[in-house]
Amino acid sequence: MVFGQVVIGPPGSGKTTYCNGMSQFLSLIGRKVAVINLDPANDSLPYDCAVNIEDLIKLSDVMMEHSLGPNGGLVYCMDYLEKNIDWLQSKLEPLLKDHYLLFDFPGQVELFFLHSNAKNVIMKLIKKLNLRLTVVHLVDAHLCSDPGKYISALLLSLSTMLHLELPHINVLSKIDLIESYGKLAFNLDFYTDVQNLSYLQRHLDEDPRASKKLTKELCEVIEDYSLVDFATLDIQDKESVGNLVKLIDKSNGYIFAGIDASAVEFSKIAVRPVDWDYYRVAAVQEKYMKDDENFDYDNN
Repeated sequence: MVFGQVVIGPPGSGKTTYCNGMSQFLSLIGRKVAVINLDPANDSLPYDCAVNIEDLIKLSDVMMEHSLGPNGGLVYCMDYLEKNIDWLQSKLEPLLKDHYLLFDFPGQVELFFLHSNAKNVIMKLIKKLNLRLTVVHLVDAHLCSDPGKYISALLLSLSTMLHLELPHINVLSKIDLIESYGKLAFNLDFYTDVQNLSYLQRHLDEDPRASKKLTKELCEVIEDYSLVDFATLDIQDKESVGNLVKLIDKSNGYIFAGIDASAVEFSKIAVRPVDWDYYRVAAVQEKYMKDDENFDYDNN
């Protein structure tokens, strides 16, 4: 079995920075990492590519040859990659023996909740190469400061989870900048645990562009599925990256690889301490958010 991550997220969420930082962290803890760039628009990479889609197809060439814009061009590139999956498979096969894989995908969100080409690429690789992959979906943490944008991020996360049907971890990236656009209305656990979204309704009602009925029903859809929550990440903080790696390793089974143990011992490894989540969120809030002793849910 070969383990790895499928890194996705909207433009500006920090995917390339994440792949660079994550590959460095994993190398430091003894894993041999290969980064696979599948974004044909990403022509300025801070990391060394083991495989680069630009060796197969370039977005600029597609746009020029077929008179397409960047969005249409990216869809074309993913279609082309799907039809030439044997090319990617042949590039990956030499890495399978001893590498951990990081797939850096494009930032066009429609590829992961609307179109099927990117999903088909992932599924074919999983089937042909026996991969164990976790989707890491990055969302810029500063969106929490805008209730409307936060709801949009929740819907995007939910849609992507349902579409891709893989182990999935949503991440509030750039958590060190979470209050760069102003103080948040609630404590951090409100945004990471995604519960009681009705508390957001008053803040949404203050936006003249928002439809009260629509936003209320969207919040109910998110809560009805009860699938979305968020981990946090400061890619420059080793402890933050380490905590995320632990979550990813449990989700794709890496933590169990090579362990010869009974079912009881496996369950002990899988169960986290009861207070782990509390201290994880509390520690992040204390580090990156301004303290407010007067905080009260009932007054917000």
